[in-house]
Amino acid sequence: MILLLLGITFIVVCMMYLAPGDATVMILPNIASMEQMTELRREFGLDQPLYVQYGRFLARVIRGDLGTSWIDRRPVMSQVLDALFYTIRLAAAALTLSLVFGTIGGIASAVRHHSPVDEAVLTVTLIGISTPIFVTGLLLIYVFSFKLGWFPTSGVGSARHLVLPAVTLASFLVAYMARMTRSCMLEVLGQEYIRTARAKGLREVVVLCRHALKNALILMVTVVGLQVGLLLGGSVITETVFAYPGIGSLVVSAISARDTPLVQGCVLVISTGFILVNLIVDVSYAFIDPRVRLV
Repeated sequence: MILLLLGITFIVVCMMYLAPGDATVMILPNIASMEQMTELRREFGLDQPLYVQYGRFLARVIRGDLGTSWIDRRPVMSQVLDALFYTIRLAAAALTLSLVFGTIGGIASAVRHHSPVDEAVLTVTLIGISTPIFVTGLLLIYVFSFKLGWFPTSGVGSARHLVLPAVTLASFLVAYMARMTRSCMLEVLGQEYIRTARAKGLREVVVLCRHALKNALILMVTVVGLQVGLLLGGSVITETVFAYPGIGSLVVSAISARDTPLVQGCVLVISTGFILVNLIVDVSYAFIDPRVRLV
């Protein structure tokens, strides 16, 4: 985890260092003198070599300080935590939708293999995976906001503001989860112990829930862990389309303004969350499958 975070932060620092343009030009007015620009670059540490800038960043992170935004002079940590609250709420809603509808659709497709139900699920999931998130979001806004007027087009507030962004973000995840669940269930349903359970006269519900789904769970947990990365990546587009004040839209605005400390802070928090979730998924294998033991 430490090596991964070091590599991620170093790449981000390099990318911001090599990016064209100058942050001081965006901050200072057009009538600013060269002396003012030089002084501001010295204040931000932009006159230092790359390794010095990266060392200072790591020193601040070790102290729990992500620095101060160059644009509004607010602590980066407070801005990231404020935005992270909205992103977690959006991601939790989208993940819930994907788990419920994706799992049900995948199980139904696997149980009714090569049936009209299976073909319908495959068709819907193909559309969901193939359609870009921003297209889905714009279509939902057009239909349910402009035409029907059921939900607001953007912003936060009531639960109605969360519906369209959550459905948009979950559209790809539901399709992805359904296909993965279908694949896992088909693999498990072909095993000998499933045929043995059916031969014993157990009800189909018991066979599916107690034997098939339980043994397919370890693969499904892996898929859920990977979905966190998809949620964080897709939230950037979704939050931009719906003007949702999450960490995704915060990253976009920070990159546009060349606000390096804010970009570094957002990427570090997102990366840490993604790595921690995958660590939890790896550890959970030992509790889900008794054949797995932690060394």
